[in-house]
Amino acid sequence: MVTDNNTFRISPLIRLTLLSLYGALTIPLPFLAQVTAAPVPAYILWLGLALGLVILVGVLSEKVIVNSQGISVTYPQWVPFRSGWSLKWTEIKDLKMRTTGQGGLVYYFVTHSQEKAYLLPMRVAGFSRLVKQVEEKTGINTIDIRPLAQPWMYLLLLLCTLFLWLMDAWVVWTGFFT
Repeated sequence: MVTDNNTFRISPLIRLTLLSLYGALTIPLPFLAQVTAAPVPAYILWLGLALGLVILVGVLSEKVIVNSQGISVTYPQWVPFRSGWSLKWTEIKDLKMRTTGQGGLVYYFVTHSQEKAYLLPMRVAGFSRLVKQVEEKTGINTIDIRPLAQPWMYLLLLLCTLFLWLMDAWVVWTGFFT
């Protein structure tokens, strides 16, 4: 039996991986700008990186709330550039599959009015529990719905990111101390 109110957040593995990748790709830039006497001052890059981090944390703060009335996707108030959405269970007609440009499968809630489609959040922790609740509340068969990316994919990306961090450390060390 489903409890009345459940909250699903972005998977911690996905959050860790994406935040680590962001850091590995961007943190060396101000150091390299300083070493190479780039025309953009390092402090400007640090400001840009901080702003980018705030934006990334905001995007990764998505919250999916499922209760007896419906499903909603929300973001904290300090994230004005992302708007959430909310659907009542009675508004949902179907889940439609679409392929992504990379060949993955995503699903959209289609309403009876068919004015707009709403993306089923697929990167949340407890995705199978979320899908089970959607099936119980709507009666839509969700047996074939799987997450967009499996955990091993994010683990592999995290491992590659750790190697990138090691390479970054070597490049920055070499730039400053040789």
